Amino acid sequence: QVQLVESGGGLVQAGGSLRLSCEASRSISSINVMDWYRQAPGKQRELVAASTAGGTINYADSVKGRFSISRDNAKNVMYLQMNSLEPEDTAVYYCHGQIALWHYWGQGTQVTVSS
Repeated sequence: QVQLVESGGGLVQAGGSLRLSCEASRSISSINVMDWYRQAPGKQRELVAASTAGGTINYADSVKGRFSISRDNAKNVMYLQMNSLEPEDTAVYYCHGQIALWHYWGQGTQVTVSS
């Protein structure tokens, strides 16, 4: 069992930056997969960036070169650094973790990018 809590969302102008945090209730070194999803109004939830405990990282094509996912195992926190934000990045961002066959989700944090 693990609880995930996101923070760091907000309103930012296009071209700006935000850093999202996802704090876990247990050691994240034991969470094999941790990633960020987002869901815009009227759209399906989509994977933004994924990381494994072994260090593999993947990004959606739409955010490559602008977003960066990282983990701080000492603090049990995963981050999503978002630069050069675009209005199309507006969505609720969710932290997700997977341990074996179990999936865990945070409550989401709103990111709004104004043009």
